[in-house]
Amino acid sequence: MSSGGYRASISDGASPPVTRQDDRVAALADIVFDCAHPASLARFWAAALDGHEVAPYDDEELVRLRSLGIDNVEDDPTVLVQPTNGGGPRLWFQLVPEPKRAKNRVHLDLRADDVSEELARLVSLGAVAIDDQPTGDVVILRDPEGNEFCLVRP
Repeated sequence: MSSGGYRASISDGASPPVTRQDDRVAALADIVFDCAHPASLARFWAAALDGHEVAPYDDEELVRLRSLGIDNVEDDPTVLVQPTNGGGPRLWFQLVPEPKRAKNRVHLDLRADDVSEELARLVSLGAVAIDDQPTGDVVILRDPEGNEFCLVRP
C-alpha cells in the first residue's frame, strides 16, 4: 500500500486493515502525537526508534497536499512514521494549534542495553534529560517539543 493512498484514507476517516485473532477486542493501530511542527518531530522519532522511518511521499500524496494549499512537505499537518519491517505500531504526528501545557498522561518507554550510550545519542538528536531524575534504571527525557519519554534497561 502506498503511503500517500493510506495517508489520504486517514484524512477521509477510513481505517487501516487490522489482522487479529479475536474480533471482539480492539487492536492498537497507531500512536498519535499532537505537536506544533509534525515534520521535525516525526524526523526526531524516526531517528530515535530502531527500525522506523518517516513514510515516503508518493506522487498521489504530494498532489493531495497541493490540493490543500501545501507545497512543502515540511508544512504537512500530519506526518507518519512507520516501522521498516512492518511490525510494531506506527506513529502519527498531527498539527494542533495549542502548545503542550502539562505533563503527558501517557508516554513511551524506550529500551536500550547501553543506557549511557543511547542517552548520548538521543540528546544529540534533540532530546533533553530532565533535571530531577528518579533513582534506578530509568532516565526521563523530553523530545524536541517537550513530550516526556523514558529510557530503560531491558
